[in-house]
Amino acid sequence: MAVRLALAMLSEVERLLKIASLYLNIVLATFDGEMQVVGVDNTSRKKFDREEYLQRAREREEQEAEGRKSKSRGPPVQRKPLKPRDYQVDLESRLGKTQVVTPIAPLSQQAGYYCPVCECVVKDSANYLDHINGKKHQRALGMSMRVERSSLEQVQQRFESLKKRKDPGSFTVQDFDERMLKQQQEEEERKRLRREKKKEKKKEKASEEEPEIDPDVAAMMGFGGFGTSKK
Repeated sequence: MAVRLALAMLSEVERLLKIASLYLNIVLATFDGEMQVVGVDNTSRKKFDREEYLQRAREREEQEAEGRKSKSRGPPVQRKPLKPRDYQVDLESRLGKTQVVTPIAPLSQQAGYYCPVCECVVKDSANYLDHINGKKHQRALGMSMRVERSSLEQVQQRFESLKKRKDPGSFTVQDFDERMLKQQQEEEERKRLRREKKKEKKKEKASEEEPEIDPDVAAMMGFGGFGTSKK
Protein backbone atom coordinates (compact mmCIF):
# COMPACT_ATOMS: atom_id res chain seq x y z
CA MET A 1 0.00 0.00 0.00
CA ALA A 2 2.78 2.40 0.87
CA VAL A 3 4.56 1.62 -2.40
CA ARG A 4 1.51 2.45 -4.45
CA LEU A 5 1.05 5.72 -2.58
CA ALA A 6 4.66 6.66 -3.21
CA LEU A 7 4.36 5.89 -6.93
CA ALA A 8 1.23 8.04 -7.20
CA MET A 9 2.96 10.95 -5.50
CA LEU A 10 5.95 10.65 -7.86
CA SER A 11 3.71 10.72 -10.92
CA GLU A 12 1.90 13.83 -9.60
CA VAL A 13 5.24 15.55 -8.94
CA GLU A 14 6.40 14.74 -12.48
CA ARG A 15 3.22 16.23 -13.92
CA LEU A 16 3.67 19.43 -11.93
CA LEU A 17 7.28 19.68 -13.02
CA LYS A 18 6.30 19.36 -16.68
CA ILE A 19 3.70 22.15 -16.31
CA ALA A 20 6.21 24.37 -14.56
CA SER A 21 8.82 23.79 -17.24
CA LEU A 22 6.25 24.59 -19.97
CA TYR A 23 5.34 27.94 -18.37
CA LEU A 24 9.01 28.71 -17.88
CA ASN A 25 9.74 28.08 -21.55
CA ILE A 26 6.86 30.37 -22.59
CA VAL A 27 8.11 33.20 -20.36
CA LEU A 28 11.66 32.85 -21.60
CA ALA A 29 10.54 32.80 -25.24
CA THR A 30 8.47 35.97 -24.70
CA PHE A 31 11.39 37.87 -23.20
CA ASP A 32 13.83 36.66 -25.84
CA GLY A 33 11.50 37.58 -28.72
CA GLU A 34 11.54 34.06 -30.09
CA MET A 35 7.82 33.49 -29.49
CA GLN A 36 4.75 35.75 -29.78
CA VAL A 37 1.59 34.88 -27.88
CA VAL A 38 -1.58 35.46 -29.96
CA GLY A 39 -4.77 36.29 -28.00
CA VAL A 40 -7.18 39.02 -26.88
CA ASP A 41 -5.86 42.00 -25.02
CA ASN A 42 -8.48 42.59 -22.34
CA THR A 43 -6.19 43.92 -19.67
CA SER A 44 -6.34 47.60 -20.76
CA ARG A 45 -9.09 50.20 -21.42
CA LYS A 46 -10.61 50.47 -24.87
CA LYS A 47 -9.26 53.31 -26.96
CA PHE A 48 -11.62 55.42 -29.11
CA ASP A 49 -10.87 57.26 -32.29
CA ARG A 50 -11.63 60.85 -31.31
CA GLU A 51 -11.68 62.19 -34.88
CA GLU A 52 -14.11 59.53 -36.06
CA TYR A 53 -16.64 60.30 -33.35
CA LEU A 54 -16.31 64.05 -33.88
CA GLN A 55 -17.12 63.51 -37.55
CA ARG A 56 -20.19 61.45 -36.61
CA ALA A 57 -21.40 64.19 -34.26
CA ARG A 58 -21.03 66.83 -36.98
CA GLU A 59 -23.01 64.72 -39.46
CA ARG A 60 -25.79 64.15 -36.93
CA GLU A 61 -26.05 67.88 -36.19
CA GLU A 62 -26.26 68.65 -39.90
CA GLN A 63 -29.06 66.11 -40.37
CA GLU A 64 -31.03 67.53 -37.41
CA ALA A 65 -30.64 71.06 -38.77
CA GLU A 66 -31.95 69.98 -42.17
CA GLY A 67 -34.90 68.24 -40.52
CA ARG A 68 -35.79 71.38 -38.56
CA LYS A 69 -35.67 73.46 -41.71
CA SER A 70 -37.97 71.06 -43.56
CA LYS A 71 -40.45 71.03 -40.65
CA SER A 72 -40.33 74.79 -40.10
CA ARG A 73 -43.76 76.41 -40.23
CA GLY A 74 -44.67 78.97 -42.82
CA PRO A 75 -46.02 82.41 -42.09
CA PRO A 76 -48.60 82.57 -39.26
CA VAL A 77 -52.20 81.92 -40.33
CA GLN A 78 -54.42 84.97 -40.09
CA ARG A 79 -57.70 83.80 -38.56
CA LYS A 80 -60.98 85.66 -38.48
CA PRO A 81 -62.38 86.98 -35.20
CA LEU A 82 -65.25 85.24 -33.46
CA LYS A 83 -68.70 85.66 -34.97
CA PRO A 84 -72.14 84.79 -33.57
CA ARG A 85 -73.83 81.65 -34.85
CA ASP A 86 -76.45 82.19 -37.54
CA TYR A 87 -78.27 78.92 -36.76
CA GLN A 88 -80.09 77.33 -33.83
CA VAL A 89 -78.20 74.57 -32.02
CA ASP A 90 -80.25 71.37 -32.19
CA LEU A 91 -80.26 69.66 -28.78
CA GLU A 92 -83.80 68.23 -28.55
CA SER A 93 -84.62 66.65 -31.92
CA ARG A 94 -83.48 63.18 -30.77
CA LEU A 95 -84.78 63.52 -27.21
CA GLY A 96 -86.87 60.53 -26.07
CA LYS A 97 -86.14 58.47 -29.18
CA THR A 98 -84.80 54.92 -29.30
CA GLN A 99 -81.85 54.12 -31.55
CA VAL A 100 -79.99 50.90 -32.30
CA VAL A 101 -76.23 51.50 -32.14
CA THR A 102 -73.70 49.11 -33.68
CA PRO A 103 -69.89 49.24 -33.53
CA ILE A 104 -69.61 49.42 -37.32
CA ALA A 105 -72.06 52.33 -37.68
CA PRO A 106 -70.61 55.66 -38.88
CA LEU A 107 -70.01 58.38 -36.32
CA SER A 108 -73.03 60.39 -37.48
CA GLN A 109 -75.34 57.47 -36.58
CA GLN A 110 -73.92 56.68 -33.17
CA ALA A 111 -75.35 57.68 -29.81
CA GLY A 112 -74.59 61.25 -28.80
CA TYR A 113 -74.10 64.57 -30.55
CA TYR A 114 -72.06 64.45 -33.77
CA CYS A 115 -69.87 67.37 -34.84
CA PRO A 116 -69.34 67.25 -38.65
CA VAL A 117 -66.62 69.92 -38.48
CA CYS A 118 -64.31 68.03 -36.10
CA GLU A 119 -65.73 64.56 -36.98
CA CYS A 120 -66.24 63.50 -33.36
CA VAL A 121 -69.12 62.35 -31.14
CA VAL A 122 -69.89 63.97 -27.77
CA LYS A 123 -71.99 61.98 -25.31
CA ASP A 124 -74.15 64.71 -23.71
CA SER A 125 -75.48 68.18 -24.47
CA ALA A 126 -73.37 70.04 -21.89
CA ASN A 127 -70.10 68.70 -23.32
CA TYR A 128 -71.40 69.32 -26.85
CA LEU A 129 -71.96 73.01 -26.08
CA ASP A 130 -68.49 73.21 -24.51
CA HIS A 131 -67.04 71.63 -27.65
CA ILE A 132 -68.68 73.93 -30.20
CA ASN A 133 -67.71 76.95 -28.09
CA GLY A 134 -64.16 75.69 -27.57
CA LYS A 135 -60.86 76.62 -29.15
CA LYS A 136 -60.43 73.48 -31.24
CA HIS A 137 -63.83 73.81 -32.93
CA GLN A 138 -63.40 77.51 -33.62
CA ARG A 139 -59.97 76.93 -35.15
CA ALA A 140 -61.46 74.27 -37.42
CA LEU A 141 -63.96 76.91 -38.59
CA GLY A 142 -61.09 79.31 -39.35
CA MET A 143 -61.73 81.64 -36.41
CA SER A 144 -59.62 82.66 -33.43
CA MET A 145 -60.88 83.14 -29.88
CA ARG A 146 -60.62 86.93 -30.17
CA VAL A 147 -63.71 89.09 -30.54
CA GLU A 148 -63.73 91.90 -33.06
CA ARG A 149 -63.74 95.31 -31.42
CA SER A 150 -66.82 97.30 -32.35
CA SER A 151 -66.54 100.87 -33.55
CA LEU A 152 -68.57 103.82 -32.27
CA GLU A 153 -70.83 103.80 -35.32
CA GLN A 154 -71.62 100.09 -34.89
CA VAL A 155 -72.58 100.65 -31.25
CA GLN A 156 -74.84 103.57 -32.17
CA GLN A 157 -76.55 101.55 -34.91
CA ARG A 158 -77.13 98.71 -32.46
CA PHE A 159 -78.76 101.06 -29.97
CA GLU A 160 -81.03 102.49 -32.68
CA SER A 161 -82.17 99.03 -33.77
CA LEU A 162 -82.98 98.10 -30.16
CA LYS A 163 -84.95 101.30 -29.68
CA LYS A 164 -87.03 100.59 -32.76
CA ARG A 165 -87.67 97.06 -31.60
CA LYS A 166 -88.87 98.25 -28.16
CA ASP A 167 -90.70 101.39 -29.28
CA PRO A 168 -93.43 102.17 -26.68
CA GLY A 169 -95.52 103.97 -29.29
CA SER A 170 -96.30 100.72 -31.06
CA PHE A 171 -98.28 99.39 -28.07
CA THR A 172 -101.18 101.33 -26.47
CA VAL A 173 -103.61 100.77 -23.61
CA GLN A 174 -106.36 99.98 -26.09
CA ASP A 175 -104.27 97.20 -27.55
CA PHE A 176 -103.77 95.81 -24.06
CA ASP A 177 -107.54 95.88 -23.33
CA GLU A 178 -108.28 94.14 -26.61
CA ARG A 179 -105.77 91.44 -25.89
CA MET A 180 -107.19 90.88 -22.40
CA LEU A 181 -110.75 90.68 -23.79
CA LYS A 182 -109.68 88.23 -26.44
CA GLN A 183 -107.93 86.11 -23.86
CA GLN A 184 -111.07 86.03 -21.65
CA GLN A 185 -113.21 85.00 -24.59
CA GLU A 186 -110.84 82.20 -25.47
CA GLU A 187 -110.90 81.01 -21.86
CA GLU A 188 -114.72 80.99 -21.77
CA GLU A 189 -114.83 79.07 -25.03
CA ARG A 190 -112.48 76.46 -23.62
CA LYS A 191 -114.64 76.09 -20.51
CA ARG A 192 -117.80 75.68 -22.62
CA LEU A 193 -116.16 72.95 -24.71
CA ARG A 194 -115.08 71.13 -21.57
CA ARG A 195 -118.64 71.23 -20.18
CA GLU A 196 -120.05 69.85 -23.41
CA LYS A 197 -117.52 67.02 -23.42
CA LYS A 198 -118.47 66.11 -19.86
CA LYS A 199 -122.19 66.00 -20.77
CA GLU A 200 -121.50 63.78 -23.77
CA LYS A 201 -119.47 61.41 -21.62
CA LYS A 202 -122.30 61.17 -19.07
CA LYS A 203 -124.83 60.38 -21.80
CA GLU A 204 -122.60 57.69 -23.26
CA LYS A 205 -122.06 56.15 -19.84
CA ALA A 206 -125.81 56.11 -19.08
CA SER A 207 -126.60 54.51 -22.43
CA GLU A 208 -124.02 51.81 -21.82
CA GLU A 209 -125.40 50.99 -18.34
CA GLU A 210 -129.11 50.79 -19.49
CA PRO A 211 -129.96 47.12 -20.32
CA GLU A 212 -131.29 46.36 -23.77
CA ILE A 213 -134.69 44.48 -23.64
CA ASP A 214 -136.25 42.68 -26.53
CA PRO A 215 -139.70 44.32 -27.31
CA ASP A 216 -141.45 40.90 -27.67
CA VAL A 217 -140.18 39.75 -24.31
CA ALA A 218 -141.19 43.06 -22.74
CA ALA A 219 -144.73 42.69 -24.19
CA MET A 220 -145.08 39.15 -22.80
CA MET A 221 -144.00 40.33 -19.35
CA GLY A 222 -146.39 43.29 -19.45
CA PHE A 223 -143.76 45.99 -19.81
CA GLY A 224 -144.67 46.95 -23.36
CA GLY A 225 -146.74 49.99 -22.33
CA PHE A 226 -144.21 51.66 -20.07
CA GLY A 227 -143.56 55.16 -21.25
CA THR A 228 -145.48 54.65 -24.53
CA SER A 229 -149.13 55.03 -23.56
CA LYS A 230 -150.97 57.96 -25.02
CA LYS A 231 -153.98 59.70 -23.53
